[in-house]
Amino acid sequence: MVIALVTADEARHYDKDLQPVYDALITRGLQVEIHNWDNAAVDWNRFTAAIVRSPWDYHRRYDEFVGWLDDVSRATDLYNSPEIVKWNLDKTYLAEMASAGIAVIPTFFIRTITDLENATDELQNLFCADVVVKPTVSAGSNHTERFRHDFDGATAFVEHILALGKAAMVQPYQKLIDDAAETALSYFNGEYSHAFRKGAILSTGTNVKNGLFVVEDISQRDASDAQLHLGDVVMSFLQGRFGESPLYARVDMVPNEQGEPIIMEVEMAEPSFFFHTAPEAAQLFAEAVVARVS
Repeated sequence: MVIALVTADEARHYDKDLQPVYDALITRGLQVEIHNWDNAAVDWNRFTAAIVRSPWDYHRRYDEFVGWLDDVSRATDLYNSPEIVKWNLDKTYLAEMASAGIAVIPTFFIRTITDLENATDELQNLFCADVVVKPTVSAGSNHTERFRHDFDGATAFVEHILALGKAAMVQPYQKLIDDAAETALSYFNGEYSHAFRKGAILSTGTNVKNGLFVVEDISQRDASDAQLHLGDVVMSFLQGRFGESPLYARVDMVPNEQGEPIIMEVEMAEPSFFFHTAPEAAQLFAEAVVARVS
C-alpha cells in the first residue's frame, strides 16, 4: 500500500506533524510519499489513499482546493472524505451543531451588507461589547480581530470581510480563555487520543497578521471529565451526520463565563495534532490509517 500525505509548498517545512506520521506509517510497512495538493505532476491514482494534512493555503484558493478534493477522491480514497472536509472548511457548520443542542460559542453569521444593515438588537449590542470578528472560511487566524467596545471598528471590519467576497462571523470573546486557554481534544477513527493546551491568541487584542499559520503556545494537557464528555457528544454528532467517524478530528473548546466547556471549532480538514505533546499519538494515528485502508 502506498499512502500520500498531502500538504502545501509553503507548509511542508512548518508542519511538525508530517515527519512523526510519516515515520509511524513506515514502521507499519506502508510506503509513504509527501506531496503538495496542487502539484499537477502527481498521479493520485497511484495511491491506496491520500490523507489531507496541511494544505494551509486553501483559504486563499478555496474554489481550486474544493475542486481538487473532488478530483482526487475520484482517483483514490481521500481522508477525510470530501464531504467531511468541505462541510468543515466553512464555519457555518457551527450553526448546525448548535441546532443539534451542542454547546457552541454563540455565533452570528453575516453574509451580505443587507444582513449587517438589518442586524438584530442582540447583534447590535454584541458589536458594542467584547467581540471577535472573522471570516467563516479562513485559516491561521487570518482576518481575525478582537474589538473591545468598538462598535464602529467591529462593523467596519465586517464590511471589510464582506468586501473580500467572504461571509463574516461574530462571537462574544470568552474571557476565561486568557487564563485557562483552549483545550484541543484529538480523535482518530472516533477514538480519543490526546489533548493539548493552546494559549489564547487574542488576549492582548492584537492578532498576528495574515501569515500561513500562527505560532501558538502549545503544551500538554489532561482533559477534564466535562471536556471529554463534550468531545464524545461531538463525535457522536459527527458519526450520525456523516454515517461514519472521521479518520481524524480535533475538537477545540474553551470555558464559558460559568467555566463550562463550549465548542470553539471542530477541525477535520487540516488540523495540527502537535504529536510532540503525546509520544504515542502519532502511532495511534498510524494505526487508525491502517485500519481504514486495509
